[in-house]
Amino acid sequence: MFNFDFMGILYSLPGIFIGFSFHEFAHAIVAYKLGDNTAKYQGRLTLDPTSHIDPMGFIMLILFRFGWAKPVPVNPLNFKDRKTGMILVSLAGPMMNFTIAFISLLFYGLLFYKFKYTNPIVENILYITYIINLNLGVFNLIPFPPLDGSKILAGLLPVKYEYSFYKYEHYSQILLLILIFTNTIHIVLDPLFSVVNISLQNIVNLII
Repeated sequence: MFNFDFMGILYSLPGIFIGFSFHEFAHAIVAYKLGDNTAKYQGRLTLDPTSHIDPMGFIMLILFRFGWAKPVPVNPLNFKDRKTGMILVSLAGPMMNFTIAFISLLFYGLLFYKFKYTNPIVENILYITYIINLNLGVFNLIPFPPLDGSKILAGLLPVKYEYSFYKYEHYSQILLLILIFTNTIHIVLDPLFSVVNISLQNIVNLII
């Protein structure tokens, strides 16, 4: 699993900083718009990477291709509708990553296929930014705590089942770690990754 590629790391840094910062900012801004000031008071309503990057999570991502940012604090009791609010806040992060992935792929297609621009550095950065954000968006939609997908699922469940879902979240977290470190997480990720990847490529192809 350990694979130290210095140039690959340099190319991936813009995608990591953008992906993590915009993902967490999306959570914060949607929560704020829905009436929760918690993230704003804790300095998370910003695109500054230093406010969102978790040092250990960043190191883990660089070394093992699995990492995390600082979770944005949210108080769902401040929403008019607690369950709907949490669904919208949780969806905001992955949707932001998919938006960044789309923009990266669009620029990639326009520059290197439509306008025949040649610059391997820019090409690598755009492509890796696309892949990183596509992966972040897909990964966070998995319905295992503490990922965004678990909060989306919990918001869709009736209240009595929602409480049961959170009651066993520690076991779900252990299962998620097992899937990651045994590299079997791809069984879950690959189908969703393929669907989103093909969809974004088709949209970009129509545009260019």
